[in-house]
Amino acid sequence: MRILVVEDEIKSAQYLNQGLKESGYIVDNAATGRDGIYLASQYDYDLIMLDVNLPEVDGWGVLEEIRYNNTKTKIMMLTARGRLADKVKGLDLGADDYLVKPFEFPELLARTRTLLRRGDRLAASDKLKVAELELDPGRHRAYRGDTKINLTSKEFALLHLLMRRAGEVLSRTQIISLVWDMNFDCDTNVVEVSMRRLRAKIDDPFEKKLIHTIRGVGYVIEERD
Repeated sequence: MRILVVEDEIKSAQYLNQGLKESGYIVDNAATGRDGIYLASQYDYDLIMLDVNLPEVDGWGVLEEIRYNNTKTKIMMLTARGRLADKVKGLDLGADDYLVKPFEFPELLARTRTLLRRGDRLAASDKLKVAELELDPGRHRAYRGDTKINLTSKEFALLHLLMRRAGEVLSRTQIISLVWDMNFDCDTNVVEVSMRRLRAKIDDPFEKKLIHTIRGVGYVIEERD
């Protein structure tokens, strides 16, 4: 497993580099946002650990740039910014996890294993289909009929969950715990925002709608007459 650590603080970078290598990972380091973008475009990383406060290009800019070209690689934000608004921003931009500094290294390793296992599960899954909507987790592709749907990593994970449990109504709490892998403030609207963006790609351009809201309960994907 190959990990890219984008961190400009020398001691933090050395700490992460040593700990991850001792845990059996191959680790590359970048000290600026621009270098992080370059390395992410040159190598096929399993996970990118990304600080927010970076020189040249900040973490948000790096995240957006990587996600524009790569929806598959897992990205974990590492930052001292613990406000809910910052967490939601990172997740909405396509981050898969968000770890607030200071943190204990065992927690970092546990989250790393969780993200990498989730990627393995997606790769091993069979194609899913609801009406003319088809999802191929192994190739990280989605189609509606002959139209290819470009999805961010988080949108893909959300659609994968809905299609894997097609016909079942999922609550906001279930979606947060299964897609974001973390305990999230119940007042956040991250699910509604993500669902709205997913619908804009999956449903809005087509006459037949597949994602449905069950008011006061949750969301379901299914074909209706």
